[in-house]
Amino acid sequence: MAHAKAVLVLENFIAGKFVPCSSYIDSYNPSTGDVYCRVPDSGKEEVEAAVKAAKNAFPIWSSKSPLERSQILNKLADLIENDLEAFAQAESKDQGKTITFARTVDIPRAVYNFRFFASSILHHTTECTEMATMGCVHYTSRAPVGVGVPHGVVNVVFGMGTKAGEALVCHPDVPLISFTGSTLTAQRITEKSAPHCKRLSLELGGKNPAIIFDDADLAQCIPTTLRSSFANQGEICLCTSRIFVQRGIYSDFLKRFVAEAKKWKVGNPSDPTVDVGALISKEHLEKVRSYVKKAQAEGARVLCGEGVDSLALPAGNRKGYFMLPTVIAEVKDESCCMQEEIFGPVTCIVAFDTEEEVIERANSVKYGLAATVWSSNVGRVHRVAKRLQSGLVWTNCWLVRDLNLPFGGMKASGVGREGAKDSYEFFTEVKTITIKH
Repeated sequence: MAHAKAVLVLENFIAGKFVPCSSYIDSYNPSTGDVYCRVPDSGKEEVEAAVKAAKNAFPIWSSKSPLERSQILNKLADLIENDLEAFAQAESKDQGKTITFARTVDIPRAVYNFRFFASSILHHTTECTEMATMGCVHYTSRAPVGVGVPHGVVNVVFGMGTKAGEALVCHPDVPLISFTGSTLTAQRITEKSAPHCKRLSLELGGKNPAIIFDDADLAQCIPTTLRSSFANQGEICLCTSRIFVQRGIYSDFLKRFVAEAKKWKVGNPSDPTVDVGALISKEHLEKVRSYVKKAQAEGARVLCGEGVDSLALPAGNRKGYFMLPTVIAEVKDESCCMQEEIFGPVTCIVAFDTEEEVIERANSVKYGLAATVWSSNVGRVHRVAKRLQSGLVWTNCWLVRDLNLPFGGMKASGVGREGAKDSYEFFTEVKTITIKH
């Protein structure tokens, strides 16, 4: 008799304890299509308990010295690093991403982030000015707004946005909200939090262009642009989904790019030779596929991938949510495929003639998160980067990040910035104190 696989049941983490929930949501392994765990379907009650725990923990945690907090963050980094393989396996199973990506990018990056901010906290200074004529000295003091690891400092509450998310956003004792997700959800958060005058940091969607001039080094450009289009199944907010290629090299670029895209291997995420894992859910896969169908209906050409090439999967993965890297050409700028965030392994390649033209076209979407520019002309690189409506511009590279510098988007891609200085300012309340002597 066959035994059913054990299903993992997750619990919320509140006030230093794992707490069961009265109802649960099924979570599917994207690479097999099977339920592999059950997630708490939390609501107002669970959020209330978590906020209360955080409020109780705040006085103790906020009074700790920067050095004490730094040591705790560094210990967290060590603990994650010591269990790197287990975290990578869990991340791959939950998200559908390749084990290679989780092992070499996601988990090491989490470790690095903890260590970076553990160091950064030790080097912030306050400001001081003197008004000799008035006999006054002014200085600033910063107090933390939110919590960070005694019991209650970190609480994890699972649930849907409509229940758990809304309860958290509307709670009067939650002074600020940092959110990463869709622009639509961010609009809802903004509306719900407005009556409470909450501070918001919103990292939202993108429709990121790559602009490739005819003097670009294609030997570097093509492999990097493949990565920026298809890494993590295209499920990175910074992925490239519009590629503008100058007409003189358009045909050559297209031919070489498609040939390389076809070499990307799709399959079982735990296979170290696989480049593309599964998309996050069945619903999302259908949504991404629908964009390709719309492009075809509009007369665009699908050069490889969805509906053009056959996808061969191992027996255990045939119910998974997989899709081949897909390249679409001859798409009109006003097409939904060029205007809306697809968030999958789909990229559109179009030709352009002049610098002025491509800047205007690249800016003709509601988003403004990231852009890449490929050219060996230094003057052009600076000119174009300055005029692109984008929070981040990479030139002749992609996804090179320095946590000291601001990260975030313009227009519908977000509000606020993250980074050493920006995060410090967002998560603290500044007070100006004047002393008359």
